[in-house]
Amino acid sequence: MKSLSHLDSSGRAKMVDVSEKEETFREAVARGRVLLGKEAFEAAVTGGLKKGDLFTVAKIAGIMAAKKVYELIPLCHPLPVTHVDIDFQLDEQQFAVEIEATVRTKAATGVEMEALCACSLAALTIYDMCKAVSHAIRIEDIRLARKSGGRSGTIILEK
Repeated sequence: MKSLSHLDSSGRAKMVDVSEKEETFREAVARGRVLLGKEAFEAAVTGGLKKGDLFTVAKIAGIMAAKKVYELIPLCHPLPVTHVDIDFQLDEQQFAVEIEATVRTKAATGVEMEALCACSLAALTIYDMCKAVSHAIRIEDIRLARKSGGRSGTIILEK
């Protein structure tokens, strides 16, 4: 069984030392979904939200989140994030927004947390902007879809 890298031999929290690791190109993709319900979905799609353009604001929130992960999650390293993209797909049958966040860097450690935070903050921003229409909104299934770079190479959890 693998040991947890963020615990020392006494079981106390520690920041992983990546000083000796090679800097490589790394990419991570996270996905999630926001179920809005019919009324909030229609307001989002037609631009009928009081707070502004939902998808522009949610995209900016996701990008900002990826760049600030080291300030939000204890023991995360500050990384030179070189690219963030947030993509939205509308699911008209389920009245949902599918979110995909892609983050890239050239560093000694991966960007999985940056992609997951970007996806999460985009989802939270969608919730915040739509809650005036409905509170029956559900954020679900935020997960890592794939990652590449580093010692573990490419890991594809879903296409």
